[in-house]
Amino acid sequence: MTLRERALNLLAGKHPDVVPWFGDLDYFATGLIARGLKPADFKVSDAYMDWHRELGVGYYLQGYFPYQSIIENCRVKEWKEGNSRYKQVETPHGTVRECWQYLPIAFAEAPVEHFIKSADDLPAYRYMIENTRYEPDYALAQTRCRQVGDIGFVLCYLPKSPLMQLVAMDAGIETVVELFSDATDEFEQVLDSLRKSHDQAAQIAVDSPAEVLMIPENLSSECVGPKWFEAYMRDYETTWAQRIALTGKYSCIHLDGTLKGLLREVCSVGLTFIEAMTPAPVGDLAIEEWAAWSGNSSTVLWGGMPGVYFTDHTSDAEFDRHVKNVLQVMRSEPRYALGVADQVPPDGLERRLKRVGQLVEEYGRY
Repeated sequence: MTLRERALNLLAGKHPDVVPWFGDLDYFATGLIARGLKPADFKVSDAYMDWHRELGVGYYLQGYFPYQSIIENCRVKEWKEGNSRYKQVETPHGTVRECWQYLPIAFAEAPVEHFIKSADDLPAYRYMIENTRYEPDYALAQTRCRQVGDIGFVLCYLPKSPLMQLVAMDAGIETVVELFSDATDEFEQVLDSLRKSHDQAAQIAVDSPAEVLMIPENLSSECVGPKWFEAYMRDYETTWAQRIALTGKYSCIHLDGTLKGLLREVCSVGLTFIEAMTPAPVGDLAIEEWAAWSGNSSTVLWGGMPGVYFTDHTSDAEFDRHVKNVLQVMRSEPRYALGVADQVPPDGLERRLKRVGQLVEEYGRY
């Protein structure tokens, strides 16, 4: 079977010949581009897919949000200062501003200032959300459909659930806790506005050419436990898992942090697979425990290879030992896919990626 056939057989509940092996190489490629080792347009070129083929790695996760967000009835200003990127939105109810800072040594950026800093920002933020509309932007998905061939499949993102939009992007976990505790009504009103807005964008994503749709929650159970999941996340994820299934497409969620507090709950939503699962010794749950902790679910469990294992911080001997151990579990039944948890870092080693493919062929047969 090809890498594509292995993955699609597994997601359809069938039996591939070996454990599917897929890796997210986007961050790795970003570092290579930044260091001048790959051309600027590498990630959108045919050469990017050829690189996956040369490395023997299935392609899937370089998805994107297949829509444009357009803020109306507000004054929007965006600018840069050095390595900082700002966005400011002026509304009739006040002004909100965020700042993302790029760290050259990491080839990545992160928020250092959120739109929501306190309950005082909620009226302006809510107005911004209620005055946001979405338009399809399918060009990259269409390009990927042409490029992907037998190496993998095309994946696009839905919006995050409203709660995770606040936790991961627009407020941060500390502010979310404060809002939940001290301004509950206003907090839940904002979540309702986000849900109405995100449902519009989610439908555009489901209608895209993507074969697989991801809710990119970036979940970790030390931030969001079962109580918040049940109150603020389950309905969104269940609704869209069902709507995706009705189209004949596959669904997944990104759960790349600690697993014990949420794995059983997420596996009960009805998604096709849970992606980027990080095992011990980096995560909190050994690969041997995944099935038991997932409950009576047929959800495919996807991950198993912490990103650091692809760097020289891990020895070749430990790398081989870990891959063989993971494959011993995964080949026991066709409900696992071997993947990176969650990305190969910029200091990754191509020989490690090639080595996984060799080990899968030798030790990954059911």
